[in-house]
Amino acid sequence: MGSRVAERKAKSGTADVHELSEYSTGSGAPAAAAVTLEEALGVQVRSIRRQLDLTVSDLAGAAGISVGMLSKIENGQISPSLATLQAISKALNVPLTTLFSAFEERRDCSFVRAHQGVIIERRGTKVGHQYELLGHGLGGDIVVEPYLITLSEEAAPYTGFRHAGVEFLYMLSGEVLYRHADRTYHLRPGDALMFDSGAAHGPEDLLKTPMTYLSIIVYGRDRT
Repeated sequence: MGSRVAERKAKSGTADVHELSEYSTGSGAPAAAAVTLEEALGVQVRSIRRQLDLTVSDLAGAAGISVGMLSKIENGQISPSLATLQAISKALNVPLTTLFSAFEERRDCSFVRAHQGVIIERRGTKVGHQYELLGHGLGGDIVVEPYLITLSEEAAPYTGFRHAGVEFLYMLSGEVLYRHADRTYHLRPGDALMFDSGAAHGPEDLLKTPMTYLSIIVYGRDRT
């Protein structure tokens, strides 16, 4: 009898471990792919080149290699020789080891304490519209900009915002009629709206102020 109980416990334990190993989020995103050494080298070379405000042609000429080869290196398509890497590191004025540093397993993580986000003031920012940047990413093909937007009592409606990508809004407080293209949406706390931000959009009628909402803008990073 005891052996059967032990056997059942053992099987149950195995099943529990198996189930735990399959836990995942509700996201449909595919599993993260491993980064190859060639890809990591390419990312690092491109990053340093752009920091120095050099074009592909500038760096290729300084390193004595073709533009085509440099493009393939930056895109992780070839495995460059040590001599080529030394020429590139010399042209960038960095140690050779710097080019390999991106191969270490590093992932972006941005932590911002409450009320310590960066207040963004851009040309054309509307009076009474405050944008607090809640995080930022340093790499990757996708840019994600999370903002806490506050519209004060003196804020004026504005529906002419347009930019690349997709935007997600989550209403936290207040009440607004929000326009996207030719439609308006009545947003109250807890409501969410996601849309193509290439169309004109913005708060059309500020029903209850002050108001706050979370805005997350997602777009592709410029790789030129």
